[in-house]
Amino acid sequence: MKYRFTNRTGGASSGAFASRNLGTHVSDDLSTVLENRAELAREIGPVQFMSQVHGNRVVLIEEVTHEDPTADALVTGIPGVSLAVQVADCIPLLLHSAESVAAVHVGRKGLVNGVALAALEVMRDMGSHQITAIIGPSICGACYEVPFEMQQDVMQEHPRAFATTRKGTPGLDLPKALIADLVSAGVSYEASTSCTYEDEMYFSHRRQNPTGRFAGVISL
Repeated sequence: MKYRFTNRTGGASSGAFASRNLGTHVSDDLSTVLENRAELAREIGPVQFMSQVHGNRVVLIEEVTHEDPTADALVTGIPGVSLAVQVADCIPLLLHSAESVAAVHVGRKGLVNGVALAALEVMRDMGSHQITAIIGPSICGACYEVPFEMQQDVMQEHPRAFATTRKGTPGLDLPKALIADLVSAGVSYEASTSCTYEDEMYFSHRRQNPTGRFAGVISL
């Protein structure tokens, strides 16, 4: 298993997207984004991206294609096929076992609709037993301010999501809630302590909009 999280360094994008923006949907110059993706592929081999929609669709990947399937989780059991999830405050969740790996996009909606659990189910259907999660850089609860009603809605199913921001306003701690889901599903984990809002090495939609996307990438 090999994995990495990219950051803003490298690439050829400029302005708000400087400099390694991997998102094709954020109004950056498309040819530049494709070159950024090609640069990443030269470093680690072909990478399968997806068109993320905050849903819970899981797509099984057997080979890397130029088309980005509409999904919020990719799973493969083929060695050497790299899967990517793009984020700019949402959680880039990577899952691995001896038999398969997954790249999962977990934002507020993804937490609520159970996209991580859906990906785990597909991996287990493929024979994966001991699954480990790697939680990449994302916005922390002290920075993720939301309306009170939204906070309460999320907490109905995910009480661990409760957070208060540094301003004393309602917040959501998505990583803490995701960890609770993973542990309850029998998955061990390691988690980044970097907050994308605070660390300018990463793109952050909350800090700057529009902005680019960095990626979590994993392969068997």
